[in-house]
Amino acid sequence: MASAGDGTVTTVLGGDVMLGRGVDQVLAHPGDPALTESCVRDARRYVELAETVSGAVPAPVDDAWPWGDALAALTGSDVDVRVLNLETSITRSDDVAPAKAVHYRMSPGNIGCLQAARPDVCVLANNHVLDFGRRGLEESLDVLDAAGLARAGAGRDLAEAQQPAVVTVSGGPPVVVLAFGHWSSGVPDSWAAGPQRSGVALLPDLSDATAAEVGDLVRQWQRRGALVVVSLHWGSNWGWSVPREQVRFAHRLVDAGAAVVHGHSSHHPRPLEVYAGRLILYGCGDLVNDYEGIGGHEEYRGDLRLLYRATLDRVGTLTGLDLLPFRARRLRLESAGTADVAWLEEALDRRCRRWGARARRTPSGLIRLGWS
Repeated sequence: MASAGDGTVTTVLGGDVMLGRGVDQVLAHPGDPALTESCVRDARRYVELAETVSGAVPAPVDDAWPWGDALAALTGSDVDVRVLNLETSITRSDDVAPAKAVHYRMSPGNIGCLQAARPDVCVLANNHVLDFGRRGLEESLDVLDAAGLARAGAGRDLAEAQQPAVVTVSGGPPVVVLAFGHWSSGVPDSWAAGPQRSGVALLPDLSDATAAEVGDLVRQWQRRGALVVVSLHWGSNWGWSVPREQVRFAHRLVDAGAAVVHGHSSHHPRPLEVYAGRLILYGCGDLVNDYEGIGGHEEYRGDLRLLYRATLDRVGTLTGLDLLPFRARRLRLESAGTADVAWLEEALDRRCRRWGARARRTPSGLIRLGWS
């Protein structure tokens, strides 16, 4: 439980956290490295690729290693709520999901790595949480629960999958996180939770009718005085454009009272918007993964990562937003250099203007968002 003091709430939001595969292999308790990918059969190969371009990784590393310089931003005393999309199954299960090209699995013995970042909410409504079947999901839920890590977006049945995570903030309103996945991010329909079936809280579509259903949940919590974050795993991996249906859906959620729409799935940051005074992140980009050394899509600079530090007033209006830039190197997040920050500033500023937002570097090396 954090302390808001003046009644404002400071949230730190991150995109996809992939602690499986190569990242898992450099931690102290790696799981089975065997993979079923078409080109790579051993997760340690991803460590080799990273070392080829960035230098040696001193494995085994401690639990804090993958977070690197981002750890201070995540665990600072000025942060009230931390929300991350955990895109990794935490299991020893070998029930590999068929017809999927990539599978992420972290050993339960490495749960300390996730705990090191002190997430208040781990979002599970994504396209990798069932990579090792429903048995793998069950173990993932058990491990998170035993570690005292709150979760949202997947469960042992539909009611549990749709159950939000509630974070108490001393001196401020509670923060409620609702989480959903959408097929556009690659979540199979068969992963949908049911009344007596484990799985993901899966949106059937992005229609106004579905937005109204989610909006009803938002209003229920808002009437209790909570700030509501709706976390959505949606959209493609690459590209700057945001589909109109996503924009409309996000706007409907804000109209219903959502304080923040936390979108993720894209491998790089997508544009963001301040609509009716509320923050909409259409795609946060990856935060932690093992993609170093993998070629393709270099124009999007997938090696650059962001944390989003948003300050909200008591009713959810955005009063400040700082983007904290990092660069992945040796399977670790390092503070981004001046040239990298300038690249992010220009890329985001150019693409956020259509929504009246501007991105500007500060002397301290972060990017601050302004809006009209």
